[in-house]
Amino acid sequence: MTQSGLVSEGIAASGPAGSRDAFVTLVTNADYAMGATALARSISLTGTGADIVVLHTGGVEADRLTPLADLGCRLVATDLLPLSDAFNERHGRRNVHHAAPFTKGRKPDFHSPLDNLCKLRLWQLAEYDRCIFIDADALVLKNIDRYFAYPEFSAAPNVYESLADFHRLNSGVFVARPSRRTFEAMLTRLDTPDAFWARTDQTFLQNFFPDWHGLPVTMNMLQYVWFNMPALWDWASIGVLHYQYEKPWEKDHPKKERLQPLIDLWHAFFNGQNIPKIADLPNPGSPNLD
Repeated sequence: MTQSGLVSEGIAASGPAGSRDAFVTLVTNADYAMGATALARSISLTGTGADIVVLHTGGVEADRLTPLADLGCRLVATDLLPLSDAFNERHGRRNVHHAAPFTKGRKPDFHSPLDNLCKLRLWQLAEYDRCIFIDADALVLKNIDRYFAYPEFSAAPNVYESLADFHRLNSGVFVARPSRRTFEAMLTRLDTPDAFWARTDQTFLQNFFPDWHGLPVTMNMLQYVWFNMPALWDWASIGVLHYQYEKPWEKDHPKKERLQPLIDLWHAFFNGQNIPKIADLPNPGSPNLD
């Protein structure tokens, strides 16, 4: 795929691919640029041979992307999806949060449902055979390259409160196979008359891939498991730690005291200093945390 071809399709890459596999994330604002910096550093430290691709929208100033380029990321500029005005109106932040309010935790002010849908542009990255998408508010804690071999569409369950959540996927981590044909089919399905995707990309992907394959819950360990289901937490087995709801860089963090060890870990990766050996970290309830 040429760069000019990418531009005509709503995305433009900063340079050629170096691998046939890629970790992909999405940056839509300055906050997620910080998140992606910590994520990219964590991926690099696993010794992966895959590319790290950052899809970024016009909401990100160029200087915010410099740390990502310095970490060797491949930057891919992306437009919002070409969706109807009626669809965009239905899925604006105010309408989504009113129709399907978040009751378990707080979404930051920068949360934008329409921006979330840009992650579907991963399927346009046809220069790659296999991709693992990871939200920018996450860390990779050990090498997870073997999951590139998992089938499309693979995702972990949305578990953070009870075992009843195992029937729902969480779209913060998933395995996909780029394909322009799949992308076009997604756009057609996405923007049907009166369609409303309550959790935008997450609801849509579960609908588009109803027979999704399960990744281990440890491939998308949601931070609320730390205090809601501590028996499920085991540092040595966690591949991806996902900071759903409140973000570790927020100044006014309502769950700061409960999540302090996870917040401290994120800052270590963001700053690149004093990153601990993950397997040695105390699990929740350990006397070492008292």
